[in-house]
Amino acid sequence: MAQKPSIPKGTRDFSPTEVAQRNYIFSTIKEVFETYGFQPIETPSFENSSTLMGKYGEEGDRLIFKILNSGDYLKKVDESLLSSKESSKIIPKISEKALRYDLTVPFARYVVQHQNEIEFPFKRYQMQPVWRADRPQKGRFREFYQCDADVVGSKGLWQEVEFVQLYDAVFSKLKLTGTTIKLNNRKILAGIADIIGAKDKLIDFTVALDKLDKIGAEGVTNEMISKGISEEAILKVKPLFNFTGTNLEKLNQLQKMLATSEEGVKGVEDLRFIVSNIDTLGLQSANLDIDVTLARGLNYYTGAIYEVSAPEGVKIGSIGGGGRYDDLTGIFGLKNVSGVGISFGLDRIYLVLEELNLFDAVELPKPKVLFINFGNDEAAYCMKALKELRNKRIKSELYPDSAKMKKQMNYANRREIPYVVIVGSNEIENNNYTLKNMQTGDQQVCSLKELLEITA
Repeated sequence: MAQKPSIPKGTRDFSPTEVAQRNYIFSTIKEVFETYGFQPIETPSFENSSTLMGKYGEEGDRLIFKILNSGDYLKKVDESLLSSKESSKIIPKISEKALRYDLTVPFARYVVQHQNEIEFPFKRYQMQPVWRADRPQKGRFREFYQCDADVVGSKGLWQEVEFVQLYDAVFSKLKLTGTTIKLNNRKILAGIADIIGAKDKLIDFTVALDKLDKIGAEGVTNEMISKGISEEAILKVKPLFNFTGTNLEKLNQLQKMLATSEEGVKGVEDLRFIVSNIDTLGLQSANLDIDVTLARGLNYYTGAIYEVSAPEGVKIGSIGGGGRYDDLTGIFGLKNVSGVGISFGLDRIYLVLEELNLFDAVELPKPKVLFINFGNDEAAYCMKALKELRNKRIKSELYPDSAKMKKQMNYANRREIPYVVIVGSNEIENNNYTLKNMQTGDQQVCSLKELLEITA
């Protein structure tokens, strides 16, 4: 007995309806990206390992899917190395490529590689799949799509303001009201680490702090202690675990707390610029919230950081995120090129729209006209009309088999095709068509010209 086929954990098949709904999200995001002046690029699904490794922190590196070298990849590995069973030392010998973890690092590589062809500041958008060897669960997949927009070659904070507006514009078009755009700045986090005496533990500090909503204050405290951050330092940072007030009130509290940290004060000033301008411009449906525990565990962020949460009541992780990365292209040899970008998590957005029943307006692609197939002579006659309809961009198809009339009509009903064309010997002899309206049941005999006009 043949084994039942399956797909890898963390991946999915998509039905025609699901593809149509996903395409609705894609097209909405794409429309807003282009409205804001971004242009598309694409990069390979896999990169050289050296491009990806070391850019996402220790946790991120563990989640990168490595691709085995082609051929007998073990033959060139030293026997003593193999017997050591130290995977961290063996992997570089047997794998030189890896599936991309996100779109930002490949984009930085693209910018450096094509710098002489790019007009700076360069605004690009990219909508492609990425892969992470994560533990699959609701809203967390091993293969998923990101929809990114980035600007490189500008240090101006107006772009940060525009990205808040861009998030708001997309979610408003998707009728997804009540999203919260969380905002923080890595300079603020660096300033906090400095004043509590944990500057040398900045990465450990931010990675732990970023987990507050997942593991709670006690979990964060325990993780910080395990990373060597003193209890005295943690005591100083604990007020941030319950940081409340309006955005301006939070910024004023941070201004006082970070008064002795030049970097921290600069971070507060950057956020104040963004918040004050958004207050002036207004948002359509989203909320903007300063969240000082937001850290975004990726090492390359250096300034503002974003994360978008779904409306209250929808239990799912973030549906978007991003930030400024002043040093990312520098690691590939292109210095002094600042960048900032955001990402939409298409797969999670899909789950949110589905849970909130916001897909009502999305229709499955289908023909407007179905030609009934009574045999080769009738089908050949229908094909001439099909060519004319398709030239006029009228979606139409011929039933592929000369099946019973009832079967073909049932097909039209199940696919909700509004018009059916019936062609027999009489229609061929008189050079016309019988057109049936499937909603009303009315039938009429018409010429090709009339058929085109009615179904247009």
